[in-house]
Amino acid sequence: MADEPSITRWSFEDFKMFYDIKFGRKKESSSKDASVNSQQTTGQASSNGNSSNGNGHLNNTSELSIYEQYRQARENSTSNGVTQADAEKPKKSLLPPFESAEMRTLAESLSRDIIRGSPDVKWESIKGLENAKRLLKEAVVMPIKYPKYFTGLLSPWKGILLFGPPGTGKTMLAKAVATECNTTFFNISASSIVSKWRGDSEKLVKVLFELARHHAPSTIFLDEIDAIISQRGESRSEHESSRRLKTELLIQMDGLTKTDELVFVLAATNLPWELDAAMLRRLEKRILVPLPEPEARRAMFEELLPSAPEEETLPYDLLVEKTEGFSGSDIRLLCKEAAMQPLRRVMAILEQQDILPDDELPKVGPIKHEDIEMAIRNTRPSAHLHAPRYEKFNSDYGSQILQ
Repeated sequence: MADEPSITRWSFEDFKMFYDIKFGRKKESSSKDASVNSQQTTGQASSNGNSSNGNGHLNNTSELSIYEQYRQARENSTSNGVTQADAEKPKKSLLPPFESAEMRTLAESLSRDIIRGSPDVKWESIKGLENAKRLLKEAVVMPIKYPKYFTGLLSPWKGILLFGPPGTGKTMLAKAVATECNTTFFNISASSIVSKWRGDSEKLVKVLFELARHHAPSTIFLDEIDAIISQRGESRSEHESSRRLKTELLIQMDGLTKTDELVFVLAATNLPWELDAAMLRRLEKRILVPLPEPEARRAMFEELLPSAPEEETLPYDLLVEKTEGFSGSDIRLLCKEAAMQPLRRVMAILEQQDILPDDELPKVGPIKHEDIEMAIRNTRPSAHLHAPRYEKFNSDYGSQILQ
């Protein structure tokens, strides 16, 4: 009995307040007070960078839906004397509506592969490869800039394959396309769409193309596509899940040709002869990215190893002559080896002394002719073995521009 609350009596003020609320005498004043309180609460929440929901809990503005953010911004702008026409339009949501929470979870994992910022690779930063640049501009850049001309039979190619020796600039060309077109760029590798769970790989491929259509115009870059969709056949040892993944990818790419949305699949490979014939059919534009020509090699050497005005000119003609069959990455390694020679001479001196402060360290000397010759002897090309095979594949399946 001691734990039970004691009975209390109402005072006259409490009874009067209850009577007024019950019979509506102070309904207007109470509604006004509630609106004032809600405005104060909203003002406090907005000052803290939060917003209040109907239950009194504060949520971050980023957690609101796109429509709620737009409505809140429009109300704020209207209250500040700005017309509704000047209010900011709602931005496109990051994810399209999905039929299940599972598909949305897969879409969130794929959204991490979207390059939101520009790759910042210009056409001028890629030396040589003029034929590949023209074909890419014709296939991707021009249909986005001038869609009026690319209709009917001239509808843009939806699948482009970049093939050639490793280190020749295929990935840089894809990034240049993304920079030039300002499209949503999906940088996809095999790890992005291959899952250990049964059925998830096919769902990831389907979600990937739905995301690309939602963010159109967009570019899906499949690097090393031979690891995803190699040749199919009974003689090859192939797992069932791998066949389902390849089938789903082929179906989704076939669906791109039947829509008017600007979604491009840009694939790159060093082994084009390993690709399945059905994938080659869907990759309509097949562009060879060859080893650099002498003019391109000279431009690379002049950019990577510039000659100072007060120093002797480096033997660029010798470098161009001795680097036949070198790829762009091989030329970069050769230049790095040549630049290391003066540093090695300084390091030999520093090994005989104690540690010096930074302001007392000796300067690194210029690159000499013997440094260039030493770098040429120590560097071997890595991409010249299959060069004739790439030429044969290009003559059989490639896309070319006749001069």
